Amino acid sequence: MATDKERFDRAKLAAQKIDTGNHIAAEVREEFGKGAARRLRATGKIPAVLYGHGSAPQHLTLPGHEVSLLLRKANAMLDLDIAGKGQLALVKDVQKDPVRQIIEHIDLVVIRKGEKVQVDVPVHVTGEPAPGTVIEQEAHTLLVEVPAIAIPERLEASVEGLEAVSHVYAGELTLPEDVTLVAEAETLVVSVVEPIVQDLGEESAEEVEGETAAAAEGGEAPAEGAEQSGE
Repeated sequence: MATDKERFDRAKLAAQKIDTGNHIAAEVREEFGKGAARRLRATGKIPAVLYGHGSAPQHLTLPGHEVSLLLRKANAMLDLDIAGKGQLALVKDVQKDPVRQIIEHIDLVVIRKGEKVQVDVPVHVTGEPAPGTVIEQEAHTLLVEVPAIAIPERLEASVEGLEAVSHVYAGELTLPEDVTLVAEAETLVVSVVEPIVQDLGEESAEEVEGETAAAAEGGEAPAEGAEQSGE
C-alpha cells in the first residue's frame, strides 16, 4: 500500500506534467526564404517568428507534431525553450496550405507573466431551449481581455428553458473570473426561434404536373418538324 508521501509525490508529478504540457524546445532559425521553409517542413518542423514588447523578431523552428497537438486549442500558449532560455508566447496567427491544410508558418507574440491580452474566445451554447424551438448561433467567438496565462478555452451561453423568440446578448453572459468583455455588450450571441415550416404539398404537385405537361409538349414538337422535313 502506498504511503501518504508516495501518493503526494505522484500527485505532484502529475501536476508538473500538466503544467509543462505546453513546453516546446525551439531552435533559432538561420535560413530564410521559401526554399528553406519547404526543407524545414519536409523534416516535420514548422518555421515561426516571435515578436512583441519592442524586441527584435526572432526566427524560430518548432517541432511540428507537438505544436500541432497544442494548436487544437484556441489561443494556444507555448512555453518556449530557446537555447536554454524560457519564454512564454501566445499563438497569434497560423498560416496553412489552403488545400492540404499543412501548417506553413506560425506567428508568436511574447507574453510576460501578469500581462493581460485581448483575444477572441470561442462561445459554446449550453442547455436545452423550450420544446418546439431551434437555436441559431450568431456569434461563435467574443473578444475579451484576460490574463495571458489564464485564457479560458470557451465562454458559455445558456439557452436552458428559453421560449421562442428569445435572444442572448454578450453582456448577459456569465464570464469567468478575471475575464472582461471587450466586444459590444449588445452583440447578439444566440437566438431561440420557432422552426420555419414550408408547405410544399399542393404547390409541389402543381409544379410537377406543369413540368410533365411541358415535357410532353416539348417531345411532340420535334416529331412535327421531322414530318415536315420529310415532305
